[in-house]
Amino acid sequence: MLSVPAKAEEAKLQRATYDVYAGGFHVVKANLDIDLRKSNRYKLELGAHTRGFIGKVAPWEGTFTTTGWYDTKTGAASPEMHKSWAHWKDEDEIKEYTYNRDGTFREYRVTDEHSDREVREADPSLSDNTTDVMTAALNIMNTIPANGKCEGTSEVFDGKRRFKMMFLDEGQTELKQSRYNIYSGTASKCVVQVEPMGGDWHKNPRGWMSIQEQGRQNGKMPTIWMAQITEGAPAVPVKIMVRSNYGALVMHMTRYENGGNVILAEKQADDE
Repeated sequence: MLSVPAKAEEAKLQRATYDVYAGGFHVVKANLDIDLRKSNRYKLELGAHTRGFIGKVAPWEGTFTTTGWYDTKTGAASPEMHKSWAHWKDEDEIKEYTYNRDGTFREYRVTDEHSDREVREADPSLSDNTTDVMTAALNIMNTIPANGKCEGTSEVFDGKRRFKMMFLDEGQTELKQSRYNIYSGTASKCVVQVEPMGGDWHKNPRGWMSIQEQGRQNGKMPTIWMAQITEGAPAVPVKIMVRSNYGALVMHMTRYENGGNVILAEKQADDE
């Protein structure tokens, strides 16, 4: 089983790199930071970009950052700010969501070609008592070391819609290390499912809903495997699989860093 010994302070910062393959081609690279170094605070940052042929025909990159309050005893997290930045071809779009300490929603701002941090009206029926996607995931990652189960539900507001984000536990499984993935050992397997709860949803599924429904039609919903690699730290995603009408997309963990400990997949080492 892959495990990384760490001092108490080292366990508070985990960095992972992921490579996404479609049809055997490396199409996306992503990086995830889980930072718990500040007392009773957390910061999550996920960056990703398309690469190779896909990067040329569909040049996209994005960064998603969340900061918030963290209960070191229970592992419960609640957001203060969530920010997404996306660059598509020559256009940038920035969305900022802020929350109060008591968990209530505060404000939603948008920066794009038409506006600069413009406050957008948020329907309370869509935004009240919601969280962001990254905090929802962190709360699940904190439960896995305790009970080995990848399960839980959160309600999320994305600026136009409200949805239920569900992690459905499918038990534990054994993964083997490969040239593409560094992880070997027990992982908690779960299906990630989104259920609309109100707002501006398209009649025909788009985005994640389109991916989810394609997976349903092809017999495999979007699935994520998570495992605790460093003792005293949250679990991290070690593999993700999505099945679309164009084939399977698989995300492998190719690098893991904790303090001075660095582990590289053979394929990652080849590419550097």
